[in-house]
Amino acid sequence: MEIEKLQETSGIELPALPLTLEGASVLHQMFRVRWGVWNQLSAAERSRMAAEAGEALSALESTGRSAVFSILGHKADLLLLHFRDSLEELNEAELGLNRQPLQQYLETSASYVSVVELGLYDSTVKLYRSFVERNVVPHSEEWNREVEELLARQRQAMRPRLYPPIPDMPYLCFYPMDRRRGEMKNWYTLPIEERQRQMDEHGTVGRRYAGRVQQIISGSIGYDDWEWGVDLFARDPVSFKKLIYEMRFDEVSAVYSNFGTFYIGVRCPGARLPKLLEGKE
Repeated sequence: MEIEKLQETSGIELPALPLTLEGASVLHQMFRVRWGVWNQLSAAERSRMAAEAGEALSALESTGRSAVFSILGHKADLLLLHFRDSLEELNEAELGLNRQPLQQYLETSASYVSVVELGLYDSTVKLYRSFVERNVVPHSEEWNREVEELLARQRQAMRPRLYPPIPDMPYLCFYPMDRRRGEMKNWYTLPIEERQRQMDEHGTVGRRYAGRVQQIISGSIGYDDWEWGVDLFARDPVSFKKLIYEMRFDEVSAVYSNFGTFYIGVRCPGARLPKLLEGKE
């Protein structure tokens, strides 16, 4: 029986939101190089500052949790991506780079703060259905205990996905997104089982690209201006176009999704940063 019918029978009103797991804190930093000022420096000054910044970035990259990408187009020249265990560690990485002499020749064009998120629609629906069948009152002691037990099991099983290294792939596609809240179509008023169905359909498309595209979703509700950030990594950038285009035709994207600015980048190890800034890449 559907949860809505079970709720009518039992008189229990369930929470609308699905359970989620949160992991690594994430920061995207987008910069434009102030080329006019940078190019006026002597070759020796440029070389020194680029080398210092490259060493600092290489040290961060060695952890597997920071990466530099050269961005195509006018939106930015560089994108720095950081995964950390906490906001404090993320802030430390950001401030450390801000102290580099090169920073005065960079202009921030955008940034994005979020936290790796795994949505648990399937587990939520199963657990909530069980609660209604057993007349467990929402947010009661029994309710809270079983929810935390489920989350604890899932955190342990999903830890590699919650605290991932940055995939070792040469191309990045990053964009923020949210769910539509219009007068006619509003994602947040759909029943949870309908949202689960649409997310399952959406995930089926993504799974067809396993091995070609690696996706990391981060939640940003309360952290930034959009609701989620999406990082896609691939060895062939055309895979981004094919995956995102195909997903446009599933219901959750076609009817309920809004998309922000897209950034496409090529991986640039810190050691190659001097060559990139000298236009030798």
